[in-house]
Amino acid sequence: MTEPGDLSARLVGDLADSGALHPDWRAAFEAVPRHRFIPDTVWVEKEDRLTPVHRADGEQAWLELCYSNEAVITQVDDGVPAGPGQTGREITSSASRPDVVALMLAALEAEPGMSVLEIGTGTGWNAALLAERLGPGNVTSVEVDPVVADQARRALREAGHHVTVAVGDGAAGHPSSAPFDRLIATVAADRVPPAWAAQTRPGGRVLVPWATDFHNGALVAFTVDQDATMRGRIVGNVAFMRLRDQRGKRASLERNVHGVAQARRTFTDLHPYPVLGEYDASLAIGLKVPRCKLIVTHAEDGAYTVWLVDPWSGSWASLDHEPGAEKYPVRQSGERNLWQEVEDAYRWWDELDRPTADRWGLTVSPQDQYVWLDTKKNRINV
Repeated sequence: MTEPGDLSARLVGDLADSGALHPDWRAAFEAVPRHRFIPDTVWVEKEDRLTPVHRADGEQAWLELCYSNEAVITQVDDGVPAGPGQTGREITSSASRPDVVALMLAALEAEPGMSVLEIGTGTGWNAALLAERLGPGNVTSVEVDPVVADQARRALREAGHHVTVAVGDGAAGHPSSAPFDRLIATVAADRVPPAWAAQTRPGGRVLVPWATDFHNGALVAFTVDQDATMRGRIVGNVAFMRLRDQRGKRASLERNVHGVAQARRTFTDLHPYPVLGEYDASLAIGLKVPRCKLIVTHAEDGAYTVWLVDPWSGSWASLDHEPGAEKYPVRQSGERNLWQEVEDAYRWWDELDRPTADRWGLTVSPQDQYVWLDTKKNRINV
């Protein structure tokens, strides 16, 4: 069996070689083995199911999952697996990909001695890395799930890291320990809680994965002003699960798509990939088209169907892609024409000269949240 220390060294070396691991953080990664924070039962995606993998059934297989550069699913269905044989239906907690962890810690720009609030404790590994570099007593972490919090607290204690782990709604932060020099969220938010700015010192940095219903993958680095307003730009591409009170509704073809035969039928000559598969376009579309979730189903011959679903109103749309086709059939149902909304948003982005992600900014004040392009004065109405 390959020893955990060898696997850990290999992972750290790979992260360093790829450029994901900043030199300032290498010592912390070397000192904090990931497997000490991974539960004995995790899940893998297999044949459209979340299937459990138990450490007791195979130590080596479990260790390989711990030290892969992939997210490790550590909880399904809020801790009560809904499928047969402990299989799950929905991922509700995970250990983030190590390269994403490394990139976010570098982007946080935290220095030894600084105080940090982490939103979303998860396994506790990220908190341990912070504590290793910043020093004991400088890290506070908030976790909404008491079982997850207990597991992380125990792992941190056994590894010798002095971290305060509190159970609560991460959107509220941890006011009794404020103010903090830095705040890092390991959960995504659509509406960024203004409490996070209020609990960070003026000039402090707040790092948040920002998501829309359509697009999950924008990391925003904010700077906090004297008036508890924070402004920031997109600095990376990361995808995280939402704050629990912002989960919204899940989209499902089985549950949300009805009346296919009666749907309105049209055609479009717009290829779906540049609209839905390109990061910059998808980001902009998500700003313009609320409550729209994307599902893609594939056929064996290279054909696929794009589904747009609004689980709140019951509206849906689909686009069928056949290799080599020049036009694509579209079906739309419900009070919204979702494909038309998405196509209009794509053309809006195109008319703006296709701004890349790093040109977008976000302002969050105690009263408001809004998007801007290039400069904070160029507010965009979405």
